[in-house]
Amino acid sequence: MNGPDNIIQDTYKSISAPAKGLFKDNGSRFIAHAYPVETEDEIKEIVASLKKEYHDARHHCYAWRLGHMGDRFRANDDGEPSGSSGRPILGQIDSHGLSDILVVVVRYFGGIKLGIPGLIRAYRTSTEDAICNAQIIEKTASRRYRLHFGYMSMNGVMKLVKDMGLSPSRQDFGMECSMEVSVRLSLEEEFLERAGDIEGCTAGPAV
Repeated sequence: MNGPDNIIQDTYKSISAPAKGLFKDNGSRFIAHAYPVETEDEIKEIVASLKKEYHDARHHCYAWRLGHMGDRFRANDDGEPSGSSGRPILGQIDSHGLSDILVVVVRYFGGIKLGIPGLIRAYRTSTEDAICNAQIIEKTASRRYRLHFGYMSMNGVMKLVKDMGLSPSRQDFGMECSMEVSVRLSLEEEFLERAGDIEGCTAGPAV
């Protein structure tokens, strides 16, 4: 079991739905779009869609962070001076302690150069506006498992599911029974121990 010194942190903050922000300076417009995301494929699709929608904009700068540990991230300047756009966007994501989030800032150039300090302020402020317009939620990190068991083990499995508040899915009650459950990371060790104690039941990562 996990003791007090090695408690698994499995909750983190994200946003519940897309949100927008805006900043204007010397004719330039910075339109920030914040999205809840969970995969890099989602991110690629959203960025591509925004580039198509705002095809006449000068830049489409963005940053994202993924995972309950926030250990996957990227910042992209899309042609702006290095460090002037993607990093300030990521900085706002981090200052709010968010993950599973993408922010894309679309820039329409107003004819007057803002300089690197001005760009940093613009990308930071527009991102801040979008995040402030979003609803912050708490997410729980989990891992999916598939249980395999015989009919004689059904009662034990159903008791495990009920006791731990799990929601079964993709259930199959044919010759051999199976179901998928999503287990929050802090309960993973307890789940595996209890599943292992049920005779005729095995638990493994869902494919």
